[in-house]
Order: sequence, then C-alpha cells, then structure tokens
Amino acid sequence: MTTIGFIYPDHAAEDDYPLAEQLLGGMAVDEGDIRLAVEHIYGTDKHAVAELLDLGSEARLADGAALLAKHEPAAVIWACTSGSFVYGWEGARDQADRLAAVAGVPASSTSFAFVHAARALGVKRVAVAASYPDDIARLFVDFLRAGGIEVVSMASADIVTAAEVGAMSPEAVVELAVSHDHPDAQAVLVPDTAMRTLGEINAVEAALGKPVLTANQVTVWEGLRLTGQHRLVRSLGALFRHLPDGSA
Repeated sequence: MTTIGFIYPDHAAEDDYPLAEQLLGGMAVDEGDIRLAVEHIYGTDKHAVAELLDLGSEARLADGAALLAKHEPAAVIWACTSGSFVYGWEGARDQADRLAAVAGVPASSTSFAFVHAARALGVKRVAVAASYPDDIARLFVDFLRAGGIEVVSMASADIVTAAEVGAMSPEAVVELAVSHDHPDAQAVLVPDTAMRTLGEINAVEAALGKPVLTANQVTVWEGLRLTGQHRLVRSLGALFRHLPDGSA
C-alpha cells in the first residue's frame, strides 16, 4: 500500500480524490494499492493575492503536514494551484521544499504538477481556461512561462471564491474548457482544485480532440510521479494513458 497525502484548502471539490482512488484501483502497472489521503487547512477562499499568500504560508502547510502524518504518506502534495503559483516560480519551489522538510517526504504542489504533466505529454503550447479573476489567472500564465510552457491564449471567468467554483455544474465545467480552446494550443489547462473535473475530462477531450489537464487530475498524477507509481486509467484523460516522466 502506498499512501499519497494531499493538503486541500477548505471544502469545494475534494470528492474528486476518493473518485480518483476508486478509478486507480485495480489499474496497477506495478504491484501495490494506492491510497489518497486528504486533510484540510482553512483560510479565506477568496481568489486574491493577499489571501492566497496567507493560505499557502509555511505555517498553514505545516499544519496540513501534521494532519497527514497519521496516514504515513510517501509523498505530500499541496493541492492548490493559486495558493502555490501566487508565490512565483522560485517562491513556489521554496514552498514545496519547506513542506518536504516538515513532512519528511517528497513534496510538490498543483502548480508544478501542471508543468510536469505538460512536459510528460510533450506539450509546449497551451490555452488556459481559468475560473479565477483576471489578475490571478495572469499569475498562472507567468508561472507556466517560467516553466517553459508557452501560453497562446488565456481566458478568466472572474469567479472570486472557491465555493462558487465548487458549485459549477458539470455542463458549466465542460463549457469553460471547450469554449476557451485555441487552434495553436496542444492542450487546454483548467486550473483550480476547487473545480470538480475528473468526471468530465473524457468529454472535454472528445470535444477538443486534444489533451486537457485539470487541477485535481494533475495533482493526483503528481503524487503518483513522486512515489514512482504508474497507473493507466482510460477515464482520466490522455495524461493517464501515459506513464509519468515529468522532471522535478
């Protein structure tokens, strides 16, 4: 049994993780079951710079690591895109390093998961379909560019809180992704772990004819990558039809 720990902010779409665990079950390339353990930290769920810097602070993530300790995870992921990229590339790297130090195991975040997943698929040009306000979405674009990913288009839905994102219907999630594609993009990226996306990935990819990377999808994949686990799952999009090999 390999346990991967996720620090999830507040409550919105955390039920994507037990769904992912269920879908990963029985799909082993290497032996051993996977457990996805989720613990919550709390702050404001507003998508604004000051609030996100507080949410992703060293003290809050240390609290999350302490909550996960009872699960004895082999790796820990900060399951929040905006609460990591808001620090910039170097700041997010320091955030992950400090989390690894306090957790005593390898650590990463959803922001790095997007970059690693894109690299694993050979994707260099992307469209971003963000739920965030425009100023926050642009910080994600900056982060991707720092990771060597070209953003050919970016759309922001201007949704202020994670709770609002979590209340989006499956149809609205599909529409957000499909309507903000770009012909030059090799993939569409849908950030925000507050959005339920795992059940909609195949529908979006079928409509787009290209890979879609979503926050909770890449977060789970990153945990598998850090622990050296490999899972092929047809229902989780193109990313899970390839073995993970993104670089740290």
